[in-house]
Amino acid sequence: MCRLYEKFILEYYRKEHPEIRASASQIPWDTDDDYREMLPVMQSDIMLKSGDKTLVIDAKYYAHTTQSQYNTNTLHSGNLYQIFTYVKNLDTSNSGNVAGMLLYAKTDEIVLPNNDYKMGGNQISVKTLDLDCEFAEIKRQLDDILQRYFDCS
Repeated sequence: MCRLYEKFILEYYRKEHPEIRASASQIPWDTDDDYREMLPVMQSDIMLKSGDKTLVIDAKYYAHTTQSQYNTNTLHSGNLYQIFTYVKNLDTSNSGNVAGMLLYAKTDEIVLPNNDYKMGGNQISVKTLDLDCEFAEIKRQLDDILQRYFDCS
């Protein structure tokens, strides 16, 4: 299901928004000396580009969107580290024109992430996508992401 979720989002943007370049691209490591031996491949789920702006979306399909410790819900740290790493390795000029988003499929949990953070000059968002609704509403949610990051509809 997680692969289907990723592919659905990617193909939605490809079909419905040809003005945005949508791909599942690899992200090169921004090493100082170009030495990359043994570094893992960074493969994005969805990368959206328009002009000089880029949004990397990491689609997450989990039973639990947050973790709970001591009665406090927090984000999965590995997911946050992953999207932050993608963004910082893409924004090699530190322009702030690269943003990242963890896009969780909505669950029946009470606490659902809907947060925006500014980290190291880049925006990192954590959102949920409600799939338990009419397609028109899913379309609206996905289009809102474009509107928000690229000022288009």
